[in-house]
Amino acid sequence: MATTNPTPEAQAAPGSNAQAVNGSQFDHVSDTASFAELFGESEASMKVAKVGDVVTGTVIAVNGNVAIVDIGDKSESAVPLSEFKNEGETVPVKVGDTFEVFVEKREGEGGLRLSREKAIGIKVWEAIAKIAEEDGIIQGVIESRVKGGLSVDIGVPAFLPYSQIDLRPVKDLDAMIGQTYDFKVLKYNRKRNNVVISRRAILEAERSKLRSSMRESLVEGAVIRGTITNITDYGVFVDLGGLDGLCHITDLSWGRVSHPSKLFKVGEEIEVKILKYDKENDKVSLGVKQLKPDPWSTVKDRYPVASKTLGRVVSITDYGVFAELEEGVEGLIHVSEMSWTKKSKHPSKMVSLGDKVEVVVLNIDADAKRISLGMKQLQPNPWDLVAQNYPVGSIIEGKIKNITDFGIFIGIEEGIDGLIHVSDLSWTERIKHPSEKYSKGETIQAVVLKIDRENERFSLGIKQLEPDPWQAAITKYPIGGLVEGKVTNVTDFGIFVEVEEGIEGLVHVSEISQEKINSPVGLYKVGSSIQTRVINVSAKDRKIGLSIKALTDTEENILEEYQKKQSSPSTIGDLLSAKQEEMAAQQKAGQ
Repeated sequence: MATTNPTPEAQAAPGSNAQAVNGSQFDHVSDTASFAELFGESEASMKVAKVGDVVTGTVIAVNGNVAIVDIGDKSESAVPLSEFKNEGETVPVKVGDTFEVFVEKREGEGGLRLSREKAIGIKVWEAIAKIAEEDGIIQGVIESRVKGGLSVDIGVPAFLPYSQIDLRPVKDLDAMIGQTYDFKVLKYNRKRNNVVISRRAILEAERSKLRSSMRESLVEGAVIRGTITNITDYGVFVDLGGLDGLCHITDLSWGRVSHPSKLFKVGEEIEVKILKYDKENDKVSLGVKQLKPDPWSTVKDRYPVASKTLGRVVSITDYGVFAELEEGVEGLIHVSEMSWTKKSKHPSKMVSLGDKVEVVVLNIDADAKRISLGMKQLQPNPWDLVAQNYPVGSIIEGKIKNITDFGIFIGIEEGIDGLIHVSDLSWTERIKHPSEKYSKGETIQAVVLKIDRENERFSLGIKQLEPDPWQAAITKYPIGGLVEGKVTNVTDFGIFVEVEEGIEGLVHVSEISQEKINSPVGLYKVGSSIQTRVINVSAKDRKIGLSIKALTDTEENILEEYQKKQSSPSTIGDLLSAKQEEMAAQQKAGQ
């Protein structure tokens, strides 16, 4: 084959550029390179992009809101500048910048539709797949709250469930929005555009490492610092750095703790003492109060019995008041020790929560952690003055405060009442109930009979305001004397005769006639007057013996007979007679 010399245009010195067809440039073409080789290289550089590919493009121009990108195909494509984003902001692009773009579509005239955003998305999904396969970590920004969790931007929207946000429930989720965190990919589905991620998995891995090192350093009795992670009714949970410990409510303070939240807050850093460590179950018992000495160990030195001190009311019950003397030391003021007189009042009527009260130490049991306190001991005992102000035998005046079956209560002083027993209301009247003669609020007089300071009892009497008529009866009704009275009752064993108001005598059936009478019933009528003679008088037993058959005897004979009976032993008949008289008196009292 014959050869031809190259044209001058085709000749070039070594190292110079040569212009090829279609305007393509070929750098450093050797003198021996053929035109066919150069043309082949030019065609090879003109790659035809396929729809669906991610290719690299170069910005060759910026016109308005679009960038003209050349991907080496036979035509260029315009890509909106809005697709060139970085953290939400448009990144200025310039000629010469290169980017990966996604070939969406080939237009009818050979043009291309390219997308920068879709190229980024594809690369992100590739990265997600790789991270999930290698159990790696991906970074993301929490964007918003969604149903069941949070939405996170990891290049594509990802779902972070509530249970995967933290090791424990997060109270303020809004505070996390806008924050950047590391995440693990739990599962993904590119077709559904779904990614589920976890922050908790990373925290658990970190915690596991810390826990391993913490196990080696935990020693019972050691004092360490930790962060409160949770507060419950029964105590406080503290993160010691990979391992949680529980400080029970009883170990928070030597004093009374109504609820742990009154002392601490979640997130607060505190110092604790390790009380017990169960390595097998990874359980740690902590204490805060143990950082201070037990105040009860020296309580006797600081609060000796009979000393006075101040306390703050921290609890009120039906039976008394608890007063805090210092942190961890409380004492009970029993309701009986609050006042000398106001025993009937509830403690809440005398003090309120938070009140500071002066008290006297009555007793201390340090082992049982108990202190008995008193308030009334700071005031004089009114019962010490009662005996001085109201001596036995003196007459007092007061209002009736209460009436019961057994007597009447009279107000003497504030908190001090005196009792008039029903038996001390009258010498002679048989009173079934005090309300028959007296009313509440009525002012009456009474005689002081007895004062029992130890049992705080004040005994009074009304009948003692007058002489005992039975004492006068001994003189007024001598043995053998004639007495006239009214029949008040007639029984089989005798006749009851009222000789004066409140004093009755008995005419026994054996003293009615010289002849034997089985029963006087029918012989005498109630209300009729009869004359009798006194045969015996007993002021102690409050009895007067009367006789009708003795009316014919002289006083001397009757007195002599009475004296003989007094000096001689009692006969069976005398005993039977006395018993009959007693039964008669009981029957009459019941009528």
